[in-house]
Amino acid sequence: MTGITVMRLSSFGYLIREGFRSVTKHGFMSFASVTIIMACLIIMGTMSLLSVNIDVLIKDLEDQNEIVCFVSDDITDENEARAIQKEIEKLDNIAVVEFVSRTDAMDSFMSKYDESLMEGIDENVFRHRFVVHLSDIALMSESKQALEQVPGIAKVNAHLEYAKTFVTIRNIVSVVSLVLIIILVFVSIFIMSNTIKLATFSRREEIAIMKMVGANNSFIKLPFIVEGLVLGIIGGGLAFFAEWGIYELITTKIVGSITGSFISVVPFRSLALVLLIVFVGTGILVGVVGGTNAIRNYLKV
Repeated sequence: MTGITVMRLSSFGYLIREGFRSVTKHGFMSFASVTIIMACLIIMGTMSLLSVNIDVLIKDLEDQNEIVCFVSDDITDENEARAIQKEIEKLDNIAVVEFVSRTDAMDSFMSKYDESLMEGIDENVFRHRFVVHLSDIALMSESKQALEQVPGIAKVNAHLEYAKTFVTIRNIVSVVSLVLIIILVFVSIFIMSNTIKLATFSRREEIAIMKMVGANNSFIKLPFIVEGLVLGIIGGGLAFFAEWGIYELITTKIVGSITGSFISVVPFRSLALVLLIVFVGTGILVGVVGGTNAIRNYLKV
């Protein structure tokens, strides 16, 4: 029993070694496979990083897209006006509520415009107000209606058209990125399969002989799976470092330009671990599935 176990372990070790040996033995095909995996992963990663940055940009724009609730003129006492904030915070989809007194509103107005415009005008001209930020900008219309029902609130200003635009952009970017990523994964597997098939074609006689002497499909398939696994890990790792360099180069250019002062770029290091796992994982998936598909036809009796 022990002898059989040792023999099985020995056979398994042999198959693993054969898989690694195939990577170096078929140098050109291995290089082509790694290059294809790298190219597809870099395109996929670039689209993903673009999607993440656009999502952050839209989130920043959403935060700036405020709802302003004006307190009724009948409420002149500041403490009474502030008490309305508790009612606003009870509503759904409310993230942050900031109270702005008449005095603060007047100071803000004076900081933006010529003081001569304020001659003869005191703070009583301005209303107490609340600046409201929402948790989900897609529900701005519903939130506006709810705020209008709060006792003491006379008027609600909300840029609904901007909210719809932001939500539409976010949805389009998310859908397009997801579709492209799915397409690229399937394209990678297809190209990888055909690339390994070329290498497998030259070994078809070897596979046929192994079948004739009684080798089962798992025994024959394992070296090709190991080969695809190794190529996937190498391709995923190299693609990660290439993506890192490309991202840093592009973001440095953006941050250094005038546009960069208005755009916040997500640091690569904050995404590096997730991206590395996704790249290597996808590389392994593409390599193993590609290697398995490549040999499937040769395993038919």
